Amino acid sequence: MAFKKFTKSEENLKPDPRFNSKFVSKFINCLMWQGKKTVAQGIVYDALDIIGKKIKDVPVVEVFETAMNNLKPFVEVRSRRVGGANYQVPMQVSKKRQQSLAIRWLLDACRSTTGRPMKDRLADELMAAFKKEGKAMTTRENTHRMAEANKAFAHFAW
Repeated sequence: MAFKKFTKSEENLKPDPRFNSKFVSKFINCLMWQGKKTVAQGIVYDALDIIGKKIKDVPVVEVFETAMNNLKPFVEVRSRRVGGANYQVPMQVSKKRQQSLAIRWLLDACRSTTGRPMKDRLADELMAAFKKEGKAMTTRENTHRMAEANKAFAHFAW
């Protein structure tokens, strides 16, 4: 009997009330702690309002989606054990994993900074990612750099 790899959570995900976007809804769910969805929604919407005031010529949802697309990695290294040695093998990243890594890196970058409200940190990090800079973007660049450095072991990816 084959086991199903994914749950139906993707199908059951409802779009967020303000922008009617499933991606924003997914992001809110990832930001949420201890089931406090209203708090997470407030943080995301406040951050997007801050971005809207600073960047007037582009719609806010477009800024958010562009920032997240900029953060998505194309390759990553995975550990492979071959003949008693571990190799860091560069591999392609699936669409679903690209999205989850981008969200995780953005939230980690926001949470690592302290001293300011989360909405401000999130707004700054999203705008930085939109301009292809910032902490989360550095994480993506490091991932790509690791994959490039270990290109010699690509033949172990089977």
